[in-house]
Amino acid sequence: MTFTSDMVAELNLLLKFPNKSMMQGLKIHHDAEPAVIAAAKRLFDKGIVTLPDGGYLTDLGHDLFEHAQVVKMALTHQ
Repeated sequence: MTFTSDMVAELNLLLKFPNKSMMQGLKIHHDAEPAVIAAAKRLFDKGIVTLPDGGYLTDLGHDLFEHAQVVKMALTHQ
């Protein structure tokens, strides 16, 4: 199985969340790119973020954020 364009959009959005504090979140505005708005809604539907327009990462979201960072570093490390 390969990453779909929706998965890539979700991973990219996930990596934009602040990771310094559990009390920091992300707000996706109504005028954001439609793909970003849709990705935020899918992350919410999957229980990864707390609100359909971003919010905070859930416990699952924090775990996935860490894994996404590892994948990103592995693919960009030379």
